[in-house]
Amino acid sequence: MRYFILCLSFFLYLNVLSAQSNSYTISFENAVHHEAKVKATFPNIDQDTLSVRMSRSSPGRYALHEFAKNVYGFRAFDSKGNPLEIVRPDPYQWKVYGHDGTVKIEYLLFANRGGGTYSQVDETHAHLNIPATFMFAPSLEERPIEVTFDTREDLNWKVVTQLHLVSGTTYTAPNLQYFMDSPTEISDFGRREFNVDGQTIQFVLHHNGTDEELDTYFEKVKKVVLAEKEVYGELPNFDYGRYTFLACYIPNASGDGMEHRNSTILTSTRSLADGGMEGNIGTVSHEFFHAWNVERIRPQSLEPFDFEEANMSGALWFAEGFTSYYTNLILCRAGLMAPEEYIEGLAGTFNYVWNSPARQFFNPIEMSYQAPFVDAATSVDPVNRENTFISYYSYGSVLGLALDLALREKGLNLDGYMKLVWEIFGKTQIPYKIKDLQNTLGEYAGKKFADTFFNSYIYKSEMPNYKNLFETVGVLLKTNPEVAYFGAYAALDGDGNGEIKSNPTIDSPAYIANLDKGDIITAINGEPFPDGQQFDAYLLQFKPGDVLKIEFERFGKPKTTQVKLVSSPTYVISPSEKEGDELTKKQRDARKDWLKLK
Repeated sequence: MRYFILCLSFFLYLNVLSAQSNSYTISFENAVHHEAKVKATFPNIDQDTLSVRMSRSSPGRYALHEFAKNVYGFRAFDSKGNPLEIVRPDPYQWKVYGHDGTVKIEYLLFANRGGGTYSQVDETHAHLNIPATFMFAPSLEERPIEVTFDTREDLNWKVVTQLHLVSGTTYTAPNLQYFMDSPTEISDFGRREFNVDGQTIQFVLHHNGTDEELDTYFEKVKKVVLAEKEVYGELPNFDYGRYTFLACYIPNASGDGMEHRNSTILTSTRSLADGGMEGNIGTVSHEFFHAWNVERIRPQSLEPFDFEEANMSGALWFAEGFTSYYTNLILCRAGLMAPEEYIEGLAGTFNYVWNSPARQFFNPIEMSYQAPFVDAATSVDPVNRENTFISYYSYGSVLGLALDLALREKGLNLDGYMKLVWEIFGKTQIPYKIKDLQNTLGEYAGKKFADTFFNSYIYKSEMPNYKNLFETVGVLLKTNPEVAYFGAYAALDGDGNGEIKSNPTIDSPAYIANLDKGDIITAINGEPFPDGQQFDAYLLQFKPGDVLKIEFERFGKPKTTQVKLVSSPTYVISPSEKEGDELTKKQRDARKDWLKLK
């Protein structure tokens, strides 16, 4: 009798919930042509007009993506199936009039990009980013949501999502924000999982490989999870006690990674057998670190997430950039990347940031403000990003490196600071302001230290003394003054000439010589543009101080100029012992602690 009463109470609860919920059904009969059919019901409406719309943005992205462009065949009905009047006041929404307290809508969705931002429907899977898939009613955003995925049994499709399972293929979300943050993979996938402190970490992989490859890769994933848990000392409390990696490593996917509260999207065209075993694990590392930093250690500027506008935050140097610093560091600590490979791999990001003229225009906060223009945003007009923008991923990464090494000189480390930020803002889920990060660093390492770091490198765009910082862990930072530098990239244009493909770097030899992107180089020192050789390799025959006579065409008119080469500003980063320097015990111990070497 007690069991019967409990079951009856549960079903009554579901009936009440259903009456108060917005409900969706999505089906995939025409998957071969990348179409999904979506139906939704909005009951108990107490306003004369219901506005429904497609999102313009997506959690984890900061630019506008205008998902409404892929919607067509929209119709609306009342509870009895009578057609309703529809008005389009703008490209993003549909206003529905004349209902009887219930509005039912249906539409077709075209979806054919399998990544973290968009959706993809074909006969291999239904890969759904929720904002790119489902319309919503802004006035009803606090209502619970129920969604049923009508799977293709003929394709052996199964459903995986962070949404809460009701039964079969029906799931619930407590409100719109949670629903929009819950990507869903529907395919014939493989699944592996393990338990960490009472919570389940599951890795779901849609791929064309073998179970043995999945087993091998899952062992790498487990090492990443445990190494990142060590940074913070604990896992977050995941909703429903579960975190899910949703991986699609298939030829029709698009390379991407996108974090969510209790799950992450991982997509790549690289199979595990074709380089993905090593090439894809970095995205695993980056996205899982976001389970702490950005999902729960949350910038106030992103709360609540706005589905109708671009989302701008000045904290991305920390949210994305410090996460990027840990991406490869975690792989090294987990034994998935050799220490020498990790150290030498720092050079690419370091040179990009250190040698960029963009720092004269924007500091890290202002670079973060650029996200709506660069984060998978598209435009057709040319821009001068080579000279005016540094990715907040990269900028924050090299600043995270500097902060870590500087803290280690004080007997502290970045792990300790991240733990404190986690305790104050992550576990409590109190969104932070940038000033809060500064104050927390002051609490951890002293006010003077924190003020110097933020006032010099965050509010301004100065650079730390990396040479001295690297020396503390036995790492050498040096340039080669014998290597010549041109300042722009050129390549064959197909007619035997060379085209300058990038905006010349400000104050570089090419810039000073008034060369510009799109110029066609016809001769260098009286010789044709090199055929069959990379331009950078061609320049190795010259020395700093050499002058190149450049003959080129601009808008069809012949011109000449002279380019005086200078020493390359590119740095090499390497373990000091590789250059013949013997490490002191202090350097060895510091590096061992930094990289958590056994």
